[in-house]
Amino acid sequence: MRRIHDMVDRWAAELPDQTVIVDYDGVTYTFDELRTASAKAADCLKTLGVQGGDRIALVAENSFSAICFVLASSRLDCWVVPVNARMSAHELDRVRSHAMPSATVFTHIVSPEAAKHADDCSAIEATGSFGSVRIEASLGQDREECHADADRQVAVLFYTTGTTGDPKGVMLTHANVTNAGRLSAEVRGCARHDKLLCAIPMTHVFGFVSVIMAALSAGATMQLMDRFDEAATLAALADGVSYFPAVPMMHARIIEYARHRGISRVDAPALKYVSAGGAPLDLDWKQSAEEFYGLTLNNGYGITETAAGVATTLPGSPVSDTAVGPVFPGHEVRIVPAGGATTEPDGDIGEIWIRGPNVMKGYYKAPMETAAALDSEGFFHTGDLGRVAPDGTIEVAGRIKELIIRSGFNVYPPEVETALTTHRDVLIAAVIGHRQSDGNEAVLAFIEPVPGADICETEIKEHVRNLIAPYKVPTHVFTACDMPRAATGKILKSLLAEMYADRIAVRMEPLHGAASD
Repeated sequence: MRRIHDMVDRWAAELPDQTVIVDYDGVTYTFDELRTASAKAADCLKTLGVQGGDRIALVAENSFSAICFVLASSRLDCWVVPVNARMSAHELDRVRSHAMPSATVFTHIVSPEAAKHADDCSAIEATGSFGSVRIEASLGQDREECHADADRQVAVLFYTTGTTGDPKGVMLTHANVTNAGRLSAEVRGCARHDKLLCAIPMTHVFGFVSVIMAALSAGATMQLMDRFDEAATLAALADGVSYFPAVPMMHARIIEYARHRGISRVDAPALKYVSAGGAPLDLDWKQSAEEFYGLTLNNGYGITETAAGVATTLPGSPVSDTAVGPVFPGHEVRIVPAGGATTEPDGDIGEIWIRGPNVMKGYYKAPMETAAALDSEGFFHTGDLGRVAPDGTIEVAGRIKELIIRSGFNVYPPEVETALTTHRDVLIAAVIGHRQSDGNEAVLAFIEPVPGADICETEIKEHVRNLIAPYKVPTHVFTACDMPRAATGKILKSLLAEMYADRIAVRMEPLHGAASD
């Protein structure tokens, strides 16, 4: 498979009438229809003057039309730049200013937000077998060189979540995403008779690679949801979905939604695989999910720079912890002491370094950042902390930048979050550090309560004190029902301190200069 679209063309030749997409509105499409429609989408872009090496911004929600333009970009040797339609105009402008796309495609039918962005850009409407979209052409931008080799030609340019500075564009090649999609399907045992539910935004690397590319690689059917909805998800599971990858927040929402309706076990006759990724997995919720689905909740690990996946637990090999399983075939992992972190007596935690075919080409227009992240041996320095267990599985402890150093000890936020969510009144938790005037760090916990629950901070602290060491117990607990999130539902911890700055300042004032636990 030299290009992404080769996967579709292969299945269109072998199984032209097999359903590949069940769209958000229930309309179905075959492999032959997808091949034809994506070729028409490519023709549409060509008539606007788009050529190989151009960037094509795709402001979208999950839909047949969006996938057509992903494949159209591949056919033209353009780089597709997926952008979640729910981004603000300012965020979209920042991405486009950096990527400098020759055309921006808006899936305005499926997304009111995309329609608003299209109005702001005075984009024109284009209709064909690919559906109806709006396109703004802005030709005259610098074109990148095209390469015949799949491991040199960029397929997709993902912009990672950030709140300060310039956007960071991750260049993933055709070899990156086709290989990652193939591995994602193979290690999970996904085949062409399966149906994958895509509730994760395809504008996020998890949805793009672990669902869309995996389904295309395996010749499977993908059922698209334009946006996550608990009731619609349960209906899809009851209607024959066999693979359900999601972020932990989605599982938590579904279980809570079902519980309030007296549903203790999901109705999913064809379901055989359910997984979590894209954010740390809480052990308590893992156990609740396994009871609800009647299946092992598989856990995986990957980031944008590694084309979503580098490790996952394996079907048929249940684990009782939140380890993310062995590394994918063809990949290597090193655990390297993290600079600045303290060493615990029982700790072998370090920074996770990864080398393999899923690792990005580099950061767009950022050679210095690329050189800092990718060393001369080809290892990508993830910025994540973890260890490799004796059985070869990887355990992720958190982000280096999120590591809290309190009284000379390392506090890993995921461990504290796990303890917090074992409390019956806590639905979701996020933990960050807050530097005090004496240089020490306080542990601040933000929790979203179970609907109808009243949070007692003293009770929460006593609960976790029985589960973790005293220095890990939160200094303060904040009730937060509106935590900032990425499109996948992942909590943006970098924004928490800013969002709740006033409340933090009031609570932290008595601690200035005081001794820590």
